[in-house]
Amino acid sequence: MNTAAINEAIKICLKEICSRLDEATRLARAAEACVLAGSVAEGVEVSMDIEQLIYEAGRLHDAVSLMHRLTRV
Repeated sequence: MNTAAINEAIKICLKEICSRLDEATRLARAAEACVLAGSVAEGVEVSMDIEQLIYEAGRLHDAVSLMHRLTRV
């Protein structure tokens, strides 16, 4: 098993996780700003994309965990 290649893949996945969570954070802040400005419906609408980003981050984390376990075999 090529541990160096797996470690590189893990690094890429972790970067992608950060990217998705950063985007989710930006959306959450925008949604909060909408609500604080009095537009609850718009805030909810803005927040709807957060779910997909969190789902993708979770699946990437699953892949990272699996790859890490493979390096310990």
